[in-house]
Amino acid sequence: MYSPKWIKGLTISADWWHIDMRDIVSTLGAQFIIQTTRPPNGASTVVNSNGSSVTRSAGTNPTGEPGPVTLVLDPNQNISGAIFEGLDYEAIYILDSTIFGHGDWGRLTSTVNGTWLSRAELQPAPGTKRFGIAGEFLPTSFTLTSSLPRNRANFSIFYDGPADTWLGGLDVGAVVHWIGQYEDDNVSLVGTYDGGTPKQQTPRTDPVTGEDGAHARKVDTWVTFDLILNYTFNFPPPAPAEVPGFAKDGGKNVKMKDGKEKNVMPVSTAEYNPCGWRSWLNNVTLTVGVDNVTDEQPPFVAAAFENGYDQQTANNKGRLWFVGIKKRF
Repeated sequence: MYSPKWIKGLTISADWWHIDMRDIVSTLGAQFIIQTTRPPNGASTVVNSNGSSVTRSAGTNPTGEPGPVTLVLDPNQNISGAIFEGLDYEAIYILDSTIFGHGDWGRLTSTVNGTWLSRAELQPAPGTKRFGIAGEFLPTSFTLTSSLPRNRANFSIFYDGPADTWLGGLDVGAVVHWIGQYEDDNVSLVGTYDGGTPKQQTPRTDPVTGEDGAHARKVDTWVTFDLILNYTFNFPPPAPAEVPGFAKDGGKNVKMKDGKEKNVMPVSTAEYNPCGWRSWLNNVTLTVGVDNVTDEQPPFVAAAFENGYDQQTANNKGRLWFVGIKKRF
């Protein structure tokens, strides 16, 4: 974490992480098993060394090509390992209006935080080579992880009103969510992919020239924009009212203006919870907001056969309005 003295209010932080997972108990997913199981022609049942199997019917193809899949067995197993590596970063800048010397007009808080996935490799079984899965769409049946875009980030800016004014309870802002472009499941679509290195993935599509992968496709960038407004009612506490109390001696002597003493009942500074609309409204937060203001639809994913989009990184809710109320006692 770094806060430069020459830019007051700025804080920058970054975390490099490396996760090495071994002997993972998981399922590989039906799509992965079908892709990695070489079938004979016609009807067949192929049992893999890890216990998974793919059953195909004869089909109606006269050339005797592999028939359609009718059953996939995907038992839990010990996957040899997986490696994930990347960078989490964040920058926060708080602009306090008092630095301009013209009173307190509130403050602006800007934040950028995101993740860059540098490396993701999977080794399904002992004796097999690890291969890269970073920057790719992964079918939902693969339970180890969701899809792995290399870049994703959030950008936000919020305004908080000045304290000790009616704007003190105001908190309004906007948030932009960004998911970078990544590869569709091109192995199952066209038998090629764009990510990784030649040693990790064969065959490979050159991401620059497109050679050997003219039909390989990418999942488009998805950007959504949210707005939110909060207002919290904070009323100043009322002055404590003195109420009659009790004392063991039944009272006390107080010297009056004429110099004589008089026995009076004591008073107590006990406070009672005030009643009325102010007490009910105090510490209430009202919230109004809109998610996905521009009503962006999730990008099309050809390999997401269930619904046509990546439900692990996006959603199809569209524009969503919401309101909320919270009372703190």
